[in-house]
Amino acid sequence: MTLDELERLASQKPQALSDLSENQVFGEGNPNADLMLIGEGPGQEEDQSGRPFVGRAGQLLDKIISSVGITRDNIYITNIVKFRPPKNRNPKPAEIAASTPVLMEQINLIQPQVIATLGNVPTRYFLQTLDGITKTHGKWYSWNQIPIFPLFHPAYLLRNPRRDQGGPKWQMWEDMKALKKHLDTLGPKSLEDAL
Repeated sequence: MTLDELERLASQKPQALSDLSENQVFGEGNPNADLMLIGEGPGQEEDQSGRPFVGRAGQLLDKIISSVGITRDNIYITNIVKFRPPKNRNPKPAEIAASTPVLMEQINLIQPQVIATLGNVPTRYFLQTLDGITKTHGKWYSWNQIPIFPLFHPAYLLRNPRRDQGGPKWQMWEDMKALKKHLDTLGPKSLEDAL
């Protein structure tokens, strides 16, 4: 299966997602990316454009990743839930469960060497924890032998703009430097890539 084929299949919403918007925001980026960013679900601007992370939070995310030399061309970015929840509420457990098969197949097709989770919802899902992002961010975890690196969601940074040492933006900067340092140590994904 290809990502395009998966996107077509995923557009057929299961009943559990009937409360969500009609427009699918599947994901985008490099299908051979080493880094996969996973958020919780699309917002209003993402719903309208069909692209992930294009609103104010997405624009901030672009600035954050580019500050350490990462661009959208290098990564793959998506959300757990591919359709916008009403009023941007958090996805319900049943909606996450119904969306998981598509996300798992995206991960299987892309084979990222690192997954960075953005915010509480994807972090709690992958780590199977109730701990929030303020406790988990900037630390390395493992899921199915893939390193997981939780990050603040950029929307959280918009709501909490403190830049001083110890503030969320300062912490995000430190986390991004650590993430980039790790990415720079990665070798090719496979023997084919090395040749």
